Amino acid sequence: MRAPVRLYAFGAGPLLGHRFLLLSHRGRKTGRSYRCVLEVLSWRPDTGEAIVISGFGTRSNWYQNVVAGGAQEVAIGRGRFTPQIRLLDAEEGVRVLAEYERRNRLAAPVLRRLLPRLTGLPYDGTDQARRRVAQRLPLLGFRPLGRPIAPNSRRDVA
Repeated sequence: MRAPVRLYAFGAGPLLGHRFLLLSHRGRKTGRSYRCVLEVLSWRPDTGEAIVISGFGTRSNWYQNVVAGGAQEVAIGRGRFTPQIRLLDAEEGVRVLAEYERRNRLAAPVLRRLLPRLTGLPYDGTDQARRRVAQRLPLLGFRPLGRPIAPNSRRDVA
Protein backbone atom coordinates (compact mmCIF):
# COMPACT_ATOMS: atom_id res chain seq x y z
CA MET A 1 0.00 0.00 0.00
CA ARG A 2 2.99 2.32 0.40
CA ALA A 3 4.25 1.76 -3.17
CA PRO A 4 2.70 4.94 -4.63
CA VAL A 5 4.22 7.02 -1.80
CA ARG A 6 7.60 5.47 -2.59
CA LEU A 7 7.21 6.42 -6.26
CA TYR A 8 7.00 10.06 -5.19
CA ALA A 9 9.90 9.61 -2.75
CA PHE A 10 12.11 8.38 -5.60
CA GLY A 11 11.06 11.26 -7.86
CA ALA A 12 8.87 9.08 -10.07
CA GLY A 13 5.55 10.65 -9.04
CA PRO A 14 5.15 12.37 -12.43
CA LEU A 15 4.66 8.89 -13.93
CA LEU A 16 1.25 8.92 -12.24
CA GLY A 17 0.35 12.13 -14.05
CA HIS A 18 -2.75 13.90 -12.76
CA ARG A 19 -4.48 10.61 -11.91
CA PHE A 20 -3.07 10.55 -8.36
CA LEU A 21 -1.65 13.10 -5.95
CA LEU A 22 0.63 12.93 -2.94
CA LEU A 23 -0.83 14.75 0.05
CA SER A 24 1.53 15.78 2.85
CA HIS A 25 -0.32 16.63 6.04
CA ARG A 26 0.37 17.19 9.72
CA GLY A 27 -1.25 15.03 12.40
CA ARG A 28 -3.90 16.94 14.31
CA LYS A 29 -2.88 15.31 17.63
CA THR A 30 0.77 14.35 17.17
CA GLY A 31 1.97 17.16 14.91
CA ARG A 32 3.90 14.53 12.92
CA SER A 33 4.11 14.77 9.14
CA TYR A 34 2.29 12.13 7.11
CA ARG A 35 1.95 11.42 3.41
CA CYS A 36 -0.69 9.55 1.47
CA VAL A 37 -1.52 9.06 -2.18
CA LEU A 38 -5.09 9.80 -3.25
CA GLU A 39 -6.84 9.14 -6.54
CA VAL A 40 -7.87 12.31 -8.33
CA LEU A 41 -11.47 12.27 -9.50
CA SER A 42 -11.14 15.53 -11.39
CA TRP A 43 -8.16 17.65 -12.46
CA ARG A 44 -8.81 21.23 -13.49
CA PRO A 45 -5.71 22.59 -15.22
CA ASP A 46 -7.17 26.09 -15.55
CA THR A 47 -7.31 26.50 -11.75
CA GLY A 48 -4.75 23.86 -10.74
CA GLU A 49 -7.41 22.18 -8.61
CA ALA A 50 -7.48 18.44 -7.94
CA ILE A 51 -10.65 16.92 -6.53
CA VAL A 52 -10.53 13.80 -4.36
CA ILE A 53 -13.00 11.83 -2.28
CA SER A 54 -12.55 10.58 1.27
CA GLY A 55 -13.47 6.94 0.71
CA PHE A 56 -13.80 6.28 4.44
CA GLY A 57 -15.77 9.45 5.01
CA THR A 58 -15.00 11.77 7.88
CA ARG A 59 -13.34 8.90 9.82
CA SER A 60 -10.28 8.97 7.58
CA ASN A 61 -7.19 10.25 9.39
CA TRP A 62 -5.92 12.23 6.42
CA TYR A 63 -9.32 13.90 6.09
CA GLN A 64 -9.47 14.80 9.79
CA ASN A 65 -5.91 16.14 9.67
CA VAL A 66 -6.62 18.30 6.63
CA VAL A 67 -9.84 19.70 8.11
CA ALA A 68 -7.94 20.50 11.30
CA GLY A 69 -5.57 22.64 9.22
CA GLY A 70 -2.80 20.15 8.66
CA ALA A 71 -2.51 20.21 4.84
CA GLN A 72 1.10 21.02 4.02
CA GLU A 73 1.72 20.20 0.38
CA VAL A 74 0.22 18.52 -2.67
CA ALA A 75 2.38 16.97 -5.37
CA ILE A 76 0.60 16.18 -8.63
CA GLY A 77 2.10 15.56 -12.04
CA ARG A 78 5.29 17.60 -12.15
CA GLY A 79 3.99 20.27 -9.77
CA ARG A 80 3.95 20.87 -6.04
CA PHE A 81 1.99 23.47 -4.13
CA THR A 82 0.77 24.52 -0.71
CA PRO A 83 -2.95 23.78 -0.88
CA GLN A 84 -6.03 25.65 0.06
CA ILE A 85 -8.88 23.22 0.56
CA ARG A 86 -12.57 23.40 -0.10
CA LEU A 87 -15.39 20.97 0.56
CA LEU A 88 -17.60 20.45 -2.46
CA ASP A 89 -21.36 20.65 -2.07
CA ALA A 90 -23.48 17.63 -3.03
CA GLU A 91 -24.50 19.05 -6.42
CA GLU A 92 -20.93 19.63 -7.53
CA GLY A 93 -20.08 16.19 -6.14
CA VAL A 94 -22.74 14.65 -8.39
CA ARG A 95 -21.18 16.33 -11.44
CA VAL A 96 -17.64 15.26 -10.48
CA LEU A 97 -18.68 11.63 -9.89
CA ALA A 98 -20.66 11.49 -13.15
CA GLU A 99 -17.74 12.89 -15.16
CA TYR A 100 -15.33 10.47 -13.45
CA GLU A 101 -17.54 7.53 -14.42
CA ARG A 102 -17.81 8.79 -18.02
CA ARG A 103 -14.03 9.13 -18.33
CA ASN A 104 -13.34 5.80 -16.63
CA ARG A 105 -15.93 3.43 -18.03
CA LEU A 106 -13.99 0.37 -16.84
CA ALA A 107 -14.11 1.68 -13.28
CA ALA A 108 -17.91 2.04 -13.22
CA PRO A 109 -18.60 -1.65 -12.39
CA VAL A 110 -15.99 -1.49 -9.62
CA LEU A 111 -17.64 1.64 -8.20
CA ARG A 112 -21.02 -0.05 -8.22
CA ARG A 113 -19.59 -2.80 -5.99
CA LEU A 114 -17.30 -0.64 -3.84
CA LEU A 115 -19.44 2.41 -3.03
CA PRO A 116 -22.23 0.42 -1.31
CA ARG A 117 -19.58 -1.10 0.97
CA LEU A 118 -18.14 2.29 1.82
CA THR A 119 -21.45 4.11 2.28
CA GLY A 120 -23.84 1.35 3.35
CA LEU A 121 -26.19 2.60 0.62
CA PRO A 122 -27.12 1.10 -2.75
CA TYR A 123 -25.32 2.57 -5.76
CA ASP A 124 -26.60 2.21 -9.32
CA GLY A 125 -24.81 5.10 -11.04
CA THR A 126 -27.81 7.44 -11.12
CA ASP A 127 -27.59 11.09 -10.08
CA GLN A 128 -29.70 10.26 -7.02
CA ALA A 129 -27.19 7.59 -5.96
CA ARG A 130 -24.29 9.95 -6.65
CA ARG A 131 -25.95 12.60 -4.49
CA ARG A 132 -26.19 10.12 -1.58
CA VAL A 133 -22.50 9.28 -2.02
CA ALA A 134 -21.52 12.97 -2.10
CA GLN A 135 -23.51 13.55 1.09
CA ARG A 136 -21.89 10.58 2.86
CA LEU A 137 -18.32 10.72 1.53
CA PRO A 138 -16.81 14.22 1.42
CA LEU A 139 -15.24 15.45 -1.80
CA LEU A 140 -12.43 17.97 -1.41
CA GLY A 141 -10.70 20.27 -3.83
CA PHE A 142 -7.00 21.04 -3.40
CA ARG A 143 -5.92 24.22 -5.16
CA PRO A 144 -2.66 26.19 -5.04
CA LEU A 145 -2.72 28.77 -2.26
CA GLY A 146 -3.60 32.18 -3.63
CA ARG A 147 -5.76 30.93 -6.50
CA PRO A 148 -9.37 32.10 -6.26
CA ILE A 149 -11.94 29.65 -4.90
CA ALA A 150 -15.09 29.33 -7.00
CA PRO A 151 -17.95 31.44 -5.58
CA ASN A 152 -20.36 28.47 -5.68
CA SER A 153 -18.11 26.27 -3.55
CA ARG A 154 -19.41 24.99 -0.26
CA ARG A 155 -16.74 26.45 1.99
CA ASP A 156 -13.09 26.98 2.54
CA VAL A 157 -11.58 24.45 4.95
CA ALA A 158 -8.09 25.80 5.47
